[in-house]
Amino acid sequence: MTLHEYIEQQILPRYAAFDKGHQRDHAQSVINESLGLAKEHGADLDMAYTIAAFHDLGLEVNRELHHIHSGEILMADPLLPQFFTDEQREIMRDAVEDHRASSKHAPRTIYGAIVAEADRHIDPETILRRALQFGMKQHPDADFEWHFNRAYEHMLEKYAEGGYMRLWLNSKRNVEGLTKLREIIDDKGLMKEICERLWRTV
Repeated sequence: MTLHEYIEQQILPRYAAFDKGHQRDHAQSVINESLGLAKEHGADLDMAYTIAAFHDLGLEVNRELHHIHSGEILMADPLLPQFFTDEQREIMRDAVEDHRASSKHAPRTIYGAIVAEADRHIDPETILRRALQFGMKQHPDADFEWHFNRAYEHMLEKYAEGGYMRLWLNSKRNVEGLTKLREIIDDKGLMKEICERLWRTV
């Protein structure tokens, strides 16, 4: 079995157990973007691919420390030693740990910067939809006003000027997406209109 066959058949299907914002399509998006960034920065493609595939598996344990648990799952995987050295897997573990948007320190390696940047995927409507989906998972009986206000506060905390989210590679896609998202956040009425439309499909 090749590395790609293993990940496609055994790793990516595990995302089906997670919330709507962290399904297989999210993992695939992070993989695709990671590969593009890895090519741009001269990084190992197999390492970038595997890091992206494992980056959110720690959600199987809990959300708060999922980045740490994802690194533990990667290091404990019985097949990865067939494809990577111990040193490579340690770099990959560090990268998985460093991907989280709320991390207070810069990624330790280019691989951490790659997966962190790829995981951002700053498409305004995708981010707003995921915020609503996460709220629905936590409080499915709450009404739209509650979910909108929770999403709005989250946008202010994470994505607005001064928010905790950082871009480490400043990819063109994410810089442009963040600019558009901040324009929406700055116009609360516009954000509510968008969320009301998205609410019908979450």
